[in-house]
Amino acid sequence: MKIAIVRESAADEPRVAATPETVGKLVALGASVSIEKGAGSGSRFPDTDFKQAGARIAASAAANVKNADVIFCVRRPAASAIKGAKKGVLVIGSLDPFGHEKDIEALAKTGAVAISMEFMPRISRAQSMDVLSSQANLAGYQSVIDAAFYFDRALPMMMTAAGTVHPAKVFVMGAGVAGLQAIATARRLGAMVTATDVRPAAKEQVESLGAKFIAVEDEEFKQAETAAGYAKPMSAQYQKKQAELTASHIAKQDIVITTALIPGRPAPVLVTKKMVASMKPGSVIVDLAAERGGNCEASKPGSVVAYNDVQIVGFTNVQGRIANSASQLYSRNLLTFVETLIEKETKSLAVDWEDELVKATVLTRDGVIVHPGLIKEGAAAKKPAAKKPAPKKPAAKKSVAKKVPAKKPAGKKPAAKKTSGDS
Repeated sequence: MKIAIVRESAADEPRVAATPETVGKLVALGASVSIEKGAGSGSRFPDTDFKQAGARIAASAAANVKNADVIFCVRRPAASAIKGAKKGVLVIGSLDPFGHEKDIEALAKTGAVAISMEFMPRISRAQSMDVLSSQANLAGYQSVIDAAFYFDRALPMMMTAAGTVHPAKVFVMGAGVAGLQAIATARRLGAMVTATDVRPAAKEQVESLGAKFIAVEDEEFKQAETAAGYAKPMSAQYQKKQAELTASHIAKQDIVITTALIPGRPAPVLVTKKMVASMKPGSVIVDLAAERGGNCEASKPGSVVAYNDVQIVGFTNVQGRIANSASQLYSRNLLTFVETLIEKETKSLAVDWEDELVKATVLTRDGVIVHPGLIKEGAAAKKPAAKKPAPKKPAAKKSVAKKVPAKKPAGKKPAAKKTSGDS
């Protein structure tokens, strides 16, 4: 069983899908591990450390994936990058399929089994495999560090002989994993923190961290959460009321951190240019949703821009800004998942295709896209047509029914008399 760790090709991706720690554990599971030369350099993991952990250093991408049974990646690889791998190779990573269906189709045509870790179900068994949570946690932390840098003033209250410096006011929009970590980090730095979210459960979580909750708490708000724990899209009426409350609150803030994302959809706009213009000079907005278009109307993905003397930080791949920590957590997510695919006694791959974790995350198999969320409506509509021959089964039943009359002569009238006698 060969596991290959690829070197990420995206210029803004310094993370790596394995660390010397996880390589050692993969080797202990019976795998031979290959890693492309320099794959860990962006995360401060030198090749020598991987070699000491038991990995073989491959000189090229082609040599790395040749004959691989499993490929670990951070981002979706190009189909051309895995051509040397076996048919049926498991490509495991954050494949970001929505909006990139053609790339997923190309992966399918290579014969690879593409497994997207973002689709991992949020159940207790899979908590240690949840890449969205592990990476969002770090992004939330880093958002406060970036905010403090661009704010260029003290965040906590400073009481000195020369007078008092008042604490910075930080407003976190969205209290998911990233938002809660941002709240906790800002509180640790001494800021005065408020937060909002459309999910009712978030109120208690926000308040447990010492922040004040800001929201229009009407009936729609009380039902604004899916069974999976994600925020539901809100009505135009609610959005208007919430925007009015938010606008008046933002005008008084020093730092605003936005984190609102709905999987597979563009980021909702929460902060308009008018709201930005209402903020004090020197204020900062950190938009963690910039990669999906941004929660702030004035955000520019990948850049820091000034709008009316307000700094708007729109970095993409924020977790990659602390690549060493992000790689450690991400690689452990992948390790924990792949352990469920390995037979401990034989130390070989033994994928249970009916396992709920596998069914939820597999995008492609046997050359086609198989994930229900990615299958086109037209393709889905054709499936029932292929099953039409099934109704022919009743014809087989008819032959059984014909045998029933054939048995009647054997019963004859004497048998009937016996029955009447018995009664």
